[in-house]
Amino acid sequence: MFNTSLSGLRLEASGLLALADLRTIAYRTALTGSASFLDILFLAPGIHCQQAASEVHGGEYPTIGAMTTGYVFRVENEATVNYLQRVGEPGHLATVDVAGPKDAISGGGLFSKDTLASICYLCGIALTIAVVALLRVIGDWWALGVVGMLMLARSLNVLVIKQRSRLGWKGIPEPGVRGDLLVLLSQDRWVRIRGLVDDIKVVTSGQWLREETTMESFCVSFATLLVYSSAALAGNASTVGNLLIACLLLISVALLGACNALTSRLRMFGRTISLEGKPKPYTRRLDMVEELITASGRDDWAIAMGLIVPPKEKAQKVTP
Repeated sequence: MFNTSLSGLRLEASGLLALADLRTIAYRTALTGSASFLDILFLAPGIHCQQAASEVHGGEYPTIGAMTTGYVFRVENEATVNYLQRVGEPGHLATVDVAGPKDAISGGGLFSKDTLASICYLCGIALTIAVVALLRVIGDWWALGVVGMLMLARSLNVLVIKQRSRLGWKGIPEPGVRGDLLVLLSQDRWVRIRGLVDDIKVVTSGQWLREETTMESFCVSFATLLVYSSAALAGNASTVGNLLIACLLLISVALLGACNALTSRLRMFGRTISLEGKPKPYTRRLDMVEELITASGRDDWAIAMGLIVPPKEKAQKVTP
């Protein structure tokens, strides 16, 4: 038998760490566009917050203007808005490209950010497996039960996310048509989106995560209760078991945070959004607008977005 106590150290209820309202898992969900069954093995604080992935954009639905047609609308996809907020900088124009399922995108090499992000993700999964194996070796069944409850809660949230993130309405198809759009974000951040119109529609229009059904809401509520119950039962685990659970949760959230920070692309519905080059700085917004008007050959989109004043012959007088 293994000694599951450490002299001079008393650690109980490490499962309380799982109750931290961290949005790391929610941000990961937004960056990947959905959830994977491998996520079940990645345990980190904030499991009960995963369904809040649709709130990572901070409630912002920025205006977007089509420089090829003149139409002005909004970006309705919360995950896309969150990504644009990440790549945008105040006073800069960032350009992103939307690639379709058939477009091959290079991984960027062995030491690229996306490769390092994948390594961090795999390390988190390996850590969970290692902790489960150690708990089995020392025979701490209470600690194993706590980890099992967290994995069950994770699996329920993953299943609900996969159901909610199915491809829905995206407008009428426009095959072969290329789009060039300007997004006006808060804090004077400007993003230009280029790619096929059908691909752009998939990542900007319609719903990303639909509303929960009654059964899905029940599953999410049950998963939340599992997280809280695991924290209550963690006090029955040994000191070593609690220490292993605490290390698992703390290291995993650090790995997941690094994974999110290193992820440079947004993947959703088979499409990939990636930043092209570095954002271009401008001393004033009008310079950026005039440059885009020259490139697009039209100014109706800029007038509709309120970026420029229409010519006198186009202006309309309002009589009281």
